[in-house]
Amino acid sequence: MSAPSLSHVDHNLSRIEPTLFRDKPAPNTRSDARRNRALVLAAAQRALAEGGVAVSLAEVARRAGVGAGTVYRHFPTKTALLEAVMQQRIDRLTALAHRLRDAPDPGRAFFVFCTEVIVSSHRNQAVCDLAANDGWPRELVRDAGARFHTALDDLLVAAQRAGAVRPDLALSDVLALFTGCVAIQRLSPGRELSRPAALVLDSMRARPVSGTVTKLRNPPAPRDETTARDETPHCPICATPIHPTGTGRPARYCSAACRQKAHRRRHAIPA
Repeated sequence: MSAPSLSHVDHNLSRIEPTLFRDKPAPNTRSDARRNRALVLAAAQRALAEGGVAVSLAEVARRAGVGAGTVYRHFPTKTALLEAVMQQRIDRLTALAHRLRDAPDPGRAFFVFCTEVIVSSHRNQAVCDLAANDGWPRELVRDAGARFHTALDDLLVAAQRAGAVRPDLALSDVLALFTGCVAIQRLSPGRELSRPAALVLDSMRARPVSGTVTKLRNPPAPRDETTARDETPHCPICATPIHPTGTGRPARYCSAACRQKAHRRRHAIPA
């Protein structure tokens, strides 16, 4: 069994979001109030994803189909609304991390989760704004962020134990890389993980230790390091070079006179 693909992740998140991650109102809240709150949160999610934190509460009310007073009744300030929307999103990612925690391939599960965080954050303008300003996640959702950190750390430790992620990587490193990758991903027009962001994620992978020398991309041209030497024979009597004739036995002397001198020397015959 392999870890879920990103397409499965998106499908599962959309299926479980309405039931598991809806902001829970107080038990004594009336049904119409609960419905209005859910409408406002859904509208705020869409508006913030498209326009970022600059979206007004009036625009959220228009998209939700309710009056501005209804929005202010549930969320007195934009910060309160933003906190509720971001908490839902972070809790969804935390739940995904919990689902991937027991995957048979911890390394793949870790990188699937990292990819989902980056790609989904890129599609949400508000998340990009917050990541650029305060890192991931923002302090105003401290409790949700703490749960997210714990779930992410579980995935990281499991991937490191499996030898898929470099052992010196800390949780703070991963969070910092998320912030950078979200900014990088904003430069890509597509919905898939961009190549530069993928290269950043790849830097977290463990590298096999090898005793072999890395092959050079542009190896140097072979050169003959042998010192050139003159192999031409010389006459042992007068040191004159002896050039081969191409026939018969190689000559030992340059001339008959030198051959006679050598004979005399061998037999001690006076010249």
